[in-house]
Amino acid sequence: MNENKDFLKVAAERYSVRKFNDKVIDQDTINKILKAGHLAPTACNRQPQRILVITSEEGISKLRKCTVCHFNAPYAMLICYEKNECWQREYDGKSSGDIDASIVTTHMMLEASSLGVGTTWVMHFIPEAIMEEFSIPDNIEPVALLVMGYPDENSKPFPGHFELKALEDIVSYNEF
Repeated sequence: MNENKDFLKVAAERYSVRKFNDKVIDQDTINKILKAGHLAPTACNRQPQRILVITSEEGISKLRKCTVCHFNAPYAMLICYEKNECWQREYDGKSSGDIDASIVTTHMMLEASSLGVGTTWVMHFIPEAIMEEFSIPDNIEPVALLVMGYPDENSKPFPGHFELKALEDIVSYNEF
């Protein structure tokens, strides 16, 4: 059970892909990416996530009306949550929806990377346009777009991508 699965290698090498080729992502690969989201933990295992897979030319055309950050990706997944299915913290009513959808998105993003599929997590979209273009009901909240495809041979990380703060600058034990 302690077998090294090279998770840190996948996490370290993943970057936001902004230039894609037109190679088709087969259904088995799409299914593996979706399975990673399905396996993601959610608060009290409520699983409020709802995922719209956008693969058709019509869907991609609609998506491009909703964000300038589509990077001409040939595929996308819209990760949302069902507002009525989220766990709520009793002390202040905070909903787990955004957090659950973000964990799901992260799992899918990392699985895609492990399969050679490039992604960019996009939050820069017009929610009202997304809801209208894809006929999303009011009880569903869009959180993230995961635009994806196989990276173009000239694709490269954003210049500052690999610059990390020192671990001791972001971690403390017991006190701030």
